[in-house]
Amino acid sequence: MTAAFGGDLLLAFFTAFGVVIGGAVIGSLATLLTTGSPLHTMYTLAQSVKVWAVVVAMGGTFPAIRALESGLGGEFLVLVRQVGTILAGFSGAYCGYWIITLIAGGGE
Repeated sequence: MTAAFGGDLLLAFFTAFGVVIGGAVIGSLATLLTTGSPLHTMYTLAQSVKVWAVVVAMGGTFPAIRALESGLGGEFLVLVRQVGTILAGFSGAYCGYWIITLIAGGGE
């Protein structure tokens, strides 16, 4: 694999990581204006944002699905790149969720 592919994997990882962390932290600020626990809201948001973080890390769903479809038709390297990007996105989203869980005091 090339260095550009490694950079793409890091970009996907940290994009998903940032979406989960940023979405949970910024989203929980709304509970400062209303009644509720910001930590509980942070935990709940991190849970529900994980899947969307992977979609954002993939760069949208349709180009990735088209690349997977064409990879099945002949170019195996395209398929490997897309699967690697998806796995990096899942890893970044899970690491972000794990950090938010640690900050919020664990799951329920």
